[in-house]
Amino acid sequence: MGATLLLIMLPNHLQVGMESAIASPLPPLAVQQGTIRPGTSLAVTLEGLLSPPRLHQLVESARPAYDLSRVAAGHAYGVALDPDGELVAFTYRIDELRTLRVIRRERGLEPELLVRRYSSEVDGVAGSIDSSLFLAIKDAGEHDQLALDMAQIFAWDIDFNTELQTGDSFRIAVEKLYLDGEFKRYGAILAAEFVRGSRIHRAVYFDGGDQPGYYDEEGTPLRKAFLRSPLEFTRISSGFTYRRRHPITKEVRPHLAVDYAAPTGTPVRASADGRVAGAGVMGGLGNAVHLRHANGFETIYGHLSRIRVRRGERVTQGDVIGNVGSTGLATGPHLDYRMKRDGRYVNPLTAQLPPAPPIPSELLSEYGAVRDRALALLPSPAEVRRAAAE
Repeated sequence: MGATLLLIMLPNHLQVGMESAIASPLPPLAVQQGTIRPGTSLAVTLEGLLSPPRLHQLVESARPAYDLSRVAAGHAYGVALDPDGELVAFTYRIDELRTLRVIRRERGLEPELLVRRYSSEVDGVAGSIDSSLFLAIKDAGEHDQLALDMAQIFAWDIDFNTELQTGDSFRIAVEKLYLDGEFKRYGAILAAEFVRGSRIHRAVYFDGGDQPGYYDEEGTPLRKAFLRSPLEFTRISSGFTYRRRHPITKEVRPHLAVDYAAPTGTPVRASADGRVAGAGVMGGLGNAVHLRHANGFETIYGHLSRIRVRRGERVTQGDVIGNVGSTGLATGPHLDYRMKRDGRYVNPLTAQLPPAPPIPSELLSEYGAVRDRALALLPSPAEVRRAAAE
């Protein structure tokens, strides 16, 4: 959006709080409003409005509150000048919640940071799986982000790529954040339940100090040493087997990996904390990453289109280490995912993975109270049945 230059009284976003700063009645002011253009700086944006010395004065005056060298494309600004060309007020929208305002007062230009706050409410969301979690969340009238947030909570226990079935259901109690009555984003999921066949998975958010996160009803953390899948929302195209006919070489040989079909460029996540033992071309795996983890575990990620880590680097569970591709001996884009324990290949889908420590005993009573309040916020089972019938 281009800038506009008008001789008008101050617009609302420049007027706020200025009554005490400028004598009434206000003189006509030259006001320019616009957005920072891509590839430009504040100096370029305000060229012709503020001389270099006056621009320098604005930047230095604002510095205690915000560094104006960090202005970003697409962010709104406003400038008000008096008839002599002196700066009366300047605003810059830093983000959704913060606005920098610099106003000329008797002592000169003074900066302040205006901070808005979200209003929040807890809402219950219920649904039933017909084809995918994304579509079920959409059918419940919610945004894709809620599906991603829920999948991350249960990522250690449920492989959303392979384990969902028609009729599975979920209940969620989630904070929704608003500005001026308009929904902006989701806050924390306070409690969640996912019913998968005959199994019921429940999660409650608890901030006990050292280990804030999601726990089951007994206080065992859902976060485990390994993710169930290094990809989000894809499908298995080939499983772990000791006899498979290779699609390129036509030889029958072991396939000691799980192949996940996914579009080229799909982010690949580290399954667990570890160190990069290798990153580069690895024979038929093409571009690949080899990670070493605790307790004798190793994971290998093959056929990548891009590698995002280097040998010797430390990685944290969930870090993006590469992107899906079709390098090496591959007929199409997919991830070849392998796991070793004590030097022997194991099936990533059935391997017994190390447990995580539970909530300390001295916090169990506090957790129990938080758990009971959070689970009471979930929609009723009747609402799940009603969502499934719609």
